[in-house]
Amino acid sequence: MIRKAYPKYKPSGIEWLGDVPEHWEVKRAKTILARNDSGVWGEDFDEDGIIVLRSTEQTVDGNWNIANPAKRKLSTAEFRACHLLKGDLIVTKSSGSQQHIGKTSIVTKEVESLNCCCSNFMQRLRVKQNVSPRFVWYVLNGEVGRSQFNYYSSTTTGLANLNGPIIGNVHIAIPHYDEQLAISGFLDHETARVDSLIQKKQSQIELLNEKRSALISHAVTRGLDPNVPMKDSGVEWLGKIPEHWTTRRIKHLSLKIGSGKTPRGGAETYVDSGVLLLRSQNIHFRGVYLDSAVYISHDVDNEMPNTRVMPNDVLLNITGASLGRASLVPEDMPRANVNQHVCIIRPKRRVVVPQYLFLAICSQLVQSQIFAAENGTSREGLNFEQVGNLLIAFPSSHAEQKRIARAVYKGINRIDSVVAGILRSIDLLREYRVALISAAVTGKIDVREEVQI
Repeated sequence: MIRKAYPKYKPSGIEWLGDVPEHWEVKRAKTILARNDSGVWGEDFDEDGIIVLRSTEQTVDGNWNIANPAKRKLSTAEFRACHLLKGDLIVTKSSGSQQHIGKTSIVTKEVESLNCCCSNFMQRLRVKQNVSPRFVWYVLNGEVGRSQFNYYSSTTTGLANLNGPIIGNVHIAIPHYDEQLAISGFLDHETARVDSLIQKKQSQIELLNEKRSALISHAVTRGLDPNVPMKDSGVEWLGKIPEHWTTRRIKHLSLKIGSGKTPRGGAETYVDSGVLLLRSQNIHFRGVYLDSAVYISHDVDNEMPNTRVMPNDVLLNITGASLGRASLVPEDMPRANVNQHVCIIRPKRRVVVPQYLFLAICSQLVQSQIFAAENGTSREGLNFEQVGNLLIAFPSSHAEQKRIARAVYKGINRIDSVVAGILRSIDLLREYRVALISAAVTGKIDVREEVQI
């Protein structure tokens, strides 16, 4: 839908903002704020203490996810000074992650009912009368505000961290109060519509991923022929397998089961280019993702010969939140090593087709064993013995393994292609959402006729 512009514009006096509607004013945020103050942390945990919200209770998009908030012991003066009221805007001004700095949440009626404060790593903003908190939230939490936060923090302090004066210096193009409400109402409606579309597409991806997993799991436990005679596998939780199949442990199909290591000196040894060092974040079921890969020098690589990967190795994450995630090393993989969180499984290629072994490890059969082993022993992850004892259903014929792998890859490639298309459409929707908010809060589009003022 093409939306019209305002009838008349005037120069804003700010290069990046350009022209604004004739009746709008461009102000510094500090001129529309009644309060601009830091949060509080108080004393150590107290069971009967006051809830103090942290940036971890804020989502990246500026909403709330308050599941297990901190309770702190605050003095009466501290509580009164930092008590959150409906309409307050809470800005994360310091965080270990760049993407969280500047995220802004608005205190809703539900949050106010918690009788809470915010932490000293956050800034509480309270707007003056005749200023809509919701409108200011759209400005600060959108591209207009976040880009200024990034600019002013880097040019003023040299760091990404924010403070009250930096936040107060942010420029806001602001119309009359009724028009602020109209723009906020329009954006509430339109962003909710976009978010609903995104959610539906994400649900489609979840269903496709389930279909993908089921396709793999069925093929590596039942084969491709629905009419093949079946037999009891002898393993209660596996059930029946094709009559000519057996069950084998991964250690009997592997030349090597071992992990890498982090070079001495850790991240300080990383270089801009050189030999890849793969970490758990690089290992995905759909492939080895190199966009977040790091590099080590050739000298360091020479000190780590046992951590090098080879084409057709299966890489398995054995610790952390991505436990069980696996990749098959492609034939054209550049020289690379893995760190201690990634296990190298090198197939005996005269016994097992690497693609089949990889699919078996991706199957629900093996994934359930991984999490059962991890839960039953240590929350820290799997050891090499546990990896070696993972059990798979196994057709001894190379030809059958290859047929299964070809059929499964053909099916999952179709699914992955559909998923990729949906992900692209989600990216476009998110870009549209950002652009729409930016256009509305800077007066590039006139939405007054779309909303009852």
